[in-house]
Amino acid sequence: MKNILILGSTGSIGVNALNVIRNFPEKFKVKALTVNKRIDLLEPQIEEFNPEIVVVNEENAAEQLRNKLKGRPAGSQGKCEVLSGIDGLISIAANLDYDILIGAMVGFAGLTPTIEAIKRGKRIALANKETLVVAGELIAELCKKYKAEIIPVDSEHSAIYQCLAGEKNSEVEKLILTASGGPFLNKEKKFLENVSVEEALNHPNWKMGNKVTIDSASMMNKGLEVIEAHWLFNIPKEKIDVVIHPQSIVHSMVEFIDGSIKAQMGLPDMKLPIQYALTYPERCKSDFIKTNLAKIKNLTFIEPDFDKFECLQLAYDVLSSGGTSPCIMNAANEIAVDRFLKKDIKFSQIPYLIKKALDSVENHKSTDIGTIFECDRQTREFVQELN
Repeated sequence: MKNILILGSTGSIGVNALNVIRNFPEKFKVKALTVNKRIDLLEPQIEEFNPEIVVVNEENAAEQLRNKLKGRPAGSQGKCEVLSGIDGLISIAANLDYDILIGAMVGFAGLTPTIEAIKRGKRIALANKETLVVAGELIAELCKKYKAEIIPVDSEHSAIYQCLAGEKNSEVEKLILTASGGPFLNKEKKFLENVSVEEALNHPNWKMGNKVTIDSASMMNKGLEVIEAHWLFNIPKEKIDVVIHPQSIVHSMVEFIDGSIKAQMGLPDMKLPIQYALTYPERCKSDFIKTNLAKIKNLTFIEPDFDKFECLQLAYDVLSSGGTSPCIMNAANEIAVDRFLKKDIKFSQIPYLIKKALDSVENHKSTDIGTIFECDRQTREFVQELN
């Protein structure tokens, strides 16, 4: 029996993780869940999975939940304790008895508790791209030092992880990340100047949270994945390619020096990579809908338009620059996406704000945790005030 801590249990990854866990009650026990503020979605999760502790980031929502849980009958593990804020997140990651941390939080906030889990040598089922984007060098060093294991949950990185099983890095010619192209694949660049929030959130293949969906529309999501792949697999950026694959059936590929290519395929369903990360090195039978290639018929691949999708090019650029430039890019993107969702800026201004931040915020070559946090803070303040 493996004990599970889920950071971000009410988002799409967290909900899918609980769907997987529900199918294997003999293998997994939920020890703790965390959310930002959606206690309406957390309450039924508490009732079903009976965690020992939950963390609600927003203090007012945490207090509301405490009041709602008063008088709740103690479960097999006792009453459910409610913690709050970043201190609560750090506390459970550093002290709770668990085997696997599922990093499903969106954004920079997932970094610190993930580091605490790494320091304890835990398995990290990682869906939080930003952890490796802003602190990839530090995370790689800590995993090596504490013998922690990161198994990616992103469908693309899970695909590469599976394709590399039994292979040598020295025999890898390139990693090929696939991208759906999002809702604006077949639109001209000028069309992006006036797209609505609703249009940008209308992803053709995947159901995801708002922030990730906007990142997919701008292809920043794929840019973040390029940086993530660099640190996950210790492969230089020159050997990491992106190809647009509108059907989202081939989740990614690895080309080897002899010219052969391995691809991992399946219907677009996040439960598959989540289950793989939880059960690895086993493969367990599932009731997921199986892929019928005869019905799919066509698999197409297109080179990305770096001029239209500027965020993808920016990700390659900051990977070359190194230091805290990926942190600057990530923080600027998070604020820009938030401002777009609030209809404060246009969709086309997202890459503009990121470029301004990269030009204005100092890039520190030191990537210690203190420098990363300060860089993140400065960038957010800068981009929030930009017109």
